[in-house]
Amino acid sequence: MKKYECVCGYIYDEAIGDPDGGIAPGTKFEDIPDDWSCPQCGLDKSAFTLLED
Repeated sequence: MKKYECVCGYIYDEAIGDPDGGIAPGTKFEDIPDDWSCPQCGLDKSAFTLLED
């Protein structure tokens, strides 16, 4: 599973999801609805970049 980092430093981990935001564990980043936003700063998905292993 991949991890993505927001410019604010929040890490979206596909294995964990965002349960508080309604995103189930195991949800791929590209499958998150476009209206989802960073739970830490509120920016949209375009603020995230893929973290390399």
